[in-house]
Amino acid sequence: MEQTLGKILIIDDNEDILFSAKMLLKKYAQQVIIEKDPRKIPFLLNQDTYDLILLDMNFMEDTTSGNEGFYWLKEILARDPAAVVIMITAFGDVEMAVRALKEGATDFVLKPWQNEKLIATLSAASKLKTSYKEISTLKKANSALASQLSQGVNLVTGNSPAMQQLLHLMNRVAKTDADVLLLGENGTGKEVIARTLHQQSARADKVFISVDMGSLTETLFESELFGHKKGAFTDAKEDRIGRFEMANGGTLFLDEIGNLSLAMQAKLLTVLQRREVIRVGTGQPIPINVRLICATNMPLQQMVQQGRFRQDLLYRINTIELHLPPLRERLEDLPLLVDYFLKRYAQKYKQPAKTVSAAALERLRRYDWPGNIRELEHVLERASIISENQVLQPQDFFFLQTQQNTLAEPQSQTHNLDEVERATVVKAMGKHDGNISKAAKELGLSRASLYRRLEKYGL
Repeated sequence: MEQTLGKILIIDDNEDILFSAKMLLKKYAQQVIIEKDPRKIPFLLNQDTYDLILLDMNFMEDTTSGNEGFYWLKEILARDPAAVVIMITAFGDVEMAVRALKEGATDFVLKPWQNEKLIATLSAASKLKTSYKEISTLKKANSALASQLSQGVNLVTGNSPAMQQLLHLMNRVAKTDADVLLLGENGTGKEVIARTLHQQSARADKVFISVDMGSLTETLFESELFGHKKGAFTDAKEDRIGRFEMANGGTLFLDEIGNLSLAMQAKLLTVLQRREVIRVGTGQPIPINVRLICATNMPLQQMVQQGRFRQDLLYRINTIELHLPPLRERLEDLPLLVDYFLKRYAQKYKQPAKTVSAAALERLRRYDWPGNIRELEHVLERASIISENQVLQPQDFFFLQTQQNTLAEPQSQTHNLDEVERATVVKAMGKHDGNISKAAKELGLSRASLYRRLEKYGL
């Protein structure tokens, strides 16, 4: 391990401890700063930031109570709530060290320490600091996204009766902390709705974490959602926090929740009931405070009757149930959506915004939109790139369903490998109504591989 611990600050009034710690850690750290006088802590924190801080429990003025250590721990955390502080304590002060953990310290080391154990403790704490930074980055990204979505046309809008009803319910639900279940076909914008609910909630300044449950295997499920301890299983090379911990204080969005096996449903239910997670490889429960938003295109009530989905889990996740209308039931919103997407693609590709003719808009209205808004996005993006017309005409639009019907005709058969592969992908997507997970499974591909083929063939 070479220079992986970042910048370390050590505060201890024992010069021998300071010297030995610096000599040990300097080859693992970017920089090691040592200080004998704890009264200089405010100055040091004002001058620089530190990845790890080692703080003695007792100093010369008070050699036994640990009160000085608690005082300076509080001062450090007041200036930097994300600071990772490891307390240095004598063996007899373990009880005080445990109290320090409750008051915000990350860990503690006993002196005299074992070198390997000290380095392992600091390494684990360093990984935690990295996780804090990732969460901070996510918060900033969420804030930027919220600001961006608040400008111009909001995609979650519409004049159709179906959308007006949805918007009315969203306005009532958003500011509460109720868990929400989003039901709707593929491509209806469930993640967009989830993000909008988060942005309009009291948790808007916290993180929004999205998890594609359809892509989680049985072996990865617990590690991904609940985290794991280094060495908990073969590939666990470092400590890792799970998505529940990452979303703590914010919103956790579980997409495609209907794809979970009964075993995974049971584990998720336990966490939701107890409101705490246990990382794989540990026995320590960690309290979690998240707003849960789940989504699926599957008929959960029917699955409950068939014994494929737990009724008690369904009760947990659908305090409020929102049904997203398919695009064919909100065709009144087409002009607004078309205008929004064409302006977005004009900005993306740095070209003048295109418009659609009355005939082209009528053709869009007559189409059934099996892929919903996601398909509309694709159709408009393709047309805005390929067409040389500033005003798009009916012939500028390519529809997946039309191509599907053509491929079904005998005369469309070919021995060209690319065309055969393209036809097979189109048929699989049509058979499963655009469900990526199901189509990929039938084709024997991973979701990522299927996405690459969809991109390759412009589907």
